[in-house]
Amino acid sequence: MPDTVDNGMATGDLAPAQRPTQPVPQAPMPPSMPAQPAAPSVELFGSFLLGPDEFALPASCIREVVNYPDRMTAVPLAPPFLDGMFNLRGTVIPVVNLSRVFDPAAPSADPAHKIAILDYQGVLIGILFHATGEILRVRPEQRSTLSYAPGARHAVVAGTILLADGARLLQVLDPAALVRIENVPQVLALQSAGRQAARRQQGERRQCVSFRAAGSAFAFDMGAIQEIIRVPEIQPSILNSALCLGRINFRGSPVAIVCFGTLLTAPGAAKDANCAAREYLPDQRIVIARIDDATIGFLVDSVDSIVHYYAEDLMPIPLLSRARAGMFAGCIARPSGADVIVLDHRQILSSAEIVEMRNGHARLYPTDETAAASLAAREARRIQRRVYLTFALDNIYAVEIKQVREIIDYTAEIARPPGMPDFMRGMLNLRQQMITVIDLRSLYGMAPAEATADTKILVVERAGALGVEKFGLMVDAVQDIMTIEDSRRFTAPRIMRGTGADSKGPSSDMPDVIDIEGDGASHQTLSVFECDRLLQRLADQLRAAAA
Repeated sequence: MPDTVDNGMATGDLAPAQRPTQPVPQAPMPPSMPAQPAAPSVELFGSFLLGPDEFALPASCIREVVNYPDRMTAVPLAPPFLDGMFNLRGTVIPVVNLSRVFDPAAPSADPAHKIAILDYQGVLIGILFHATGEILRVRPEQRSTLSYAPGARHAVVAGTILLADGARLLQVLDPAALVRIENVPQVLALQSAGRQAARRQQGERRQCVSFRAAGSAFAFDMGAIQEIIRVPEIQPSILNSALCLGRINFRGSPVAIVCFGTLLTAPGAAKDANCAAREYLPDQRIVIARIDDATIGFLVDSVDSIVHYYAEDLMPIPLLSRARAGMFAGCIARPSGADVIVLDHRQILSSAEIVEMRNGHARLYPTDETAAASLAAREARRIQRRVYLTFALDNIYAVEIKQVREIIDYTAEIARPPGMPDFMRGMLNLRQQMITVIDLRSLYGMAPAEATADTKILVVERAGALGVEKFGLMVDAVQDIMTIEDSRRFTAPRIMRGTGADSKGPSSDMPDVIDIEGDGASHQTLSVFECDRLLQRLADQLRAAAA
């Protein structure tokens, strides 16, 4: 046997009782004696350590052993022994903490621990151990099997191996039982890279909005989001519960507000602390989601970004929980930042508890008749609506969301080649494509400001002589996403667009304004940013600099 094997496990010297005996020459048997059956073959096992105990797995189902990943994504509604999931070369791997299978109160994982990747009948799963052991050749007489009563829970130990004349005992794990533990996923291995690439060429490009709740990143399909708003005053409701925080008046209709953090918890688990205390933080938002005639508001911790992906990028999520399992559509693995769990809004809004909550509020709090008539009239006229993203650059501005390809966090990893104009922050490698990052403050002659955790980069595109060019626009922060009727958009008065020296300010690239209805301070008039005008300004300034 070699000293080491490819999966990183050392091969130890076998004790005399472990070594396969050499065959002893036998005298030819007389023709009258029946032939003896062939001795069963020796089996190969990999051993692992879990505290003082040793376990073994058939070597044939061990794909590899890897270090504990730098980033492990928590899985909503997971049992205690499901440590999370991580991205291993494009495949989501669920990780089972074997210690917690036997004892739910066992300690959590440590970065020094190892993960054995099992591949059993095409199903991939990671098993968390404290350390790797040896590769062992085991004879049939050194093995024994265990039997369990029908329906025994977590019966993952299939037998034992006795070595060193019985002084060393290893527990043999059953890979078939490990991949079928209740609430542990069945994640299939990916097909070949060639097939994946072919599917990507035919795939559909999708868009979603990501947000954070309960410590993880989630996303709704863009088509499901009607609006994203700051947390208003939430009115009490007789349907209030840990899940339902109350109601708000949205466009003249009562909309139930659901605590998304509590929606993710398993029955009987601790509820979201902020929701329970009815204390709302500045970054929290209400995501108004709608499908067909169902409208519901979800309270989330923050809204992060716009994420573009292809259908083939959506990897199976390791979750087979009985509770609300249908609302999880898959996972998008991102090179930087947290993996994003994509939600199926149809499953959420069609669930019995959400339908009951929505219908109950509609019966208890009828729609204001005047507002209802106004809504019906607007629908009859088929008034067009547009979705806007609002951002801060000293003041608050709006941009049509279709003009923004994606939003990314500001990073210091921006290279600045010599000779660049002051308003060009530098070049950023975004998924193997270089984009030019524009400092809007410098471009518009505004006072400089230090980048903070809220600083974002809006990625926009334009068709150029060399193909599609991408630019990143630095803004102080991203605020909200809202849907505004075209009837609320007007041409900006000339005085707002600036004259003379002021024509270089942000308002010079904002010919229109939108009027946002509301009472008191909530009534806003925002200038609408036009990316085409900005990019033309950049082209003109670059030509002037070159001349």
